[in-house]
Amino acid sequence: MFHPTVFENIKIAFENQIYDLDNLDEAIVVTNRADMLDLALMSREFRLAFRVKESDKVTAEVVLRSSIQDLGDEILGIPGAAPGCTLLLRFYMEIENEEDQCEDIHNTLHAIWGPDIQQIQTLSFIYDQEREVYNNRIELAFKRQINEDQMEDIPELLKHMMQSAEELETI
Repeated sequence: MFHPTVFENIKIAFENQIYDLDNLDEAIVVTNRADMLDLALMSREFRLAFRVKESDKVTAEVVLRSSIQDLGDEILGIPGAAPGCTLLLRFYMEIENEEDQCEDIHNTLHAIWGPDIQQIQTLSFIYDQEREVYNNRIELAFKRQINEDQMEDIPELLKHMMQSAEELETI
C-alpha cells in the first residue's frame, strides 16, 4: 500500500485549509494551482495562489518544494535524516515608486513575520516600454524545512498571509 510522503501530507493540509477559506469562509479567492513533478531532477513543487476577497492588487502564493534528497531520505528511511519540505511564501504586486514602496513592503512584512524570515523582493519590467510600473515578487523564505509537526501551524500561517496581503494592498 502507498504511504504518503511528508510532502503529500503537508500539501493536502495546505489545500484543505486554503480551499476552506475560499469555499466555506469566502475570505479568499483561489486564483491558481500547480502541482509539478520535475522528472529531470526528480523533485516536486506545489503552488497555490489566492487573493483576499475584495482585493485586486496583491496575490499571495504558498510554494511547497521537495527535492530528490528529501524524498529519498524519507522513502529509504535514512538514519538521522529528518524528512521535510521547503516552504516559501510569495506575494505579487505592482509598484510605481520602487525605493519608497520596497522599503514600506519590507517594514510591513518585518512587523508581521519578524526578523527570522528572509525577504527577497525581485522587481521586473517589460523591456522597451516606459517603466512607470514594476512587477514586484516578494518572497519570504523560512530558514528551516517544515514537516508534519508544523501542520497545526498552517491556519495561523494563512492568517498571517492574509494580513500581509491586506496590508500590502494599502502600500
